[in-house]
Amino acid sequence: MDIRKLQRAIVDGLEDVKAHHIVVLNTEHLSPLFERVIIASGTSNRQTKALASSVRDSVKSRGLDVLRTEGEANGEWIIVDCGAAVAHIMQPAIRDYYRLEEIWGGKPVHMKIDGALSAGAARLPKASPAPPPPSKTRPQRVAAVAAKPAARKAVAAKKKPAAKKPVAKKAAGKRPAAKKTAARKRPA
Repeated sequence: MDIRKLQRAIVDGLEDVKAHHIVVLNTEHLSPLFERVIIASGTSNRQTKALASSVRDSVKSRGLDVLRTEGEANGEWIIVDCGAAVAHIMQPAIRDYYRLEEIWGGKPVHMKIDGALSAGAARLPKASPAPPPPSKTRPQRVAAVAAKPAARKAVAAKKKPAAKKPVAKKAAGKRPAAKKTAARKRPA
């Protein structure tokens, strides 16, 4: 079996469902069990499950075997074992925690991914925090609240406390008198 054909099938399956940060690593010198480790990220459980399914379909459509799939129950980290290549599909938090690129990443494989040449783990972009949203001034916040009818009701409810209804109290010592039944006279 040609390992390049297998790794291309796996990467194509990952690209079809828009996987993030795809890395292909050569592990021939580290393990006799497989020659390639392919690592990719998905943004949610649903996407990681879809990525695993796409990889299986892509590999099988090219006449290659998928031996086993693990981790689909929760979708945080799914492993698709294709024999000579193993695909790890992970959510970003799990990927950052386990750092498989450091464990298996001695020799990245250069191949075209999404039209660009991939250099493996060395080319992973660093995530930058999103810029904070611009803060609204008080008149802007008031205008935004006034624009929404549900918000207007909530603001009005906060301004005017609900009037409390007086609770009717029962007299503590008074109970309705029990009716006395007249004694029956028995016929003699």
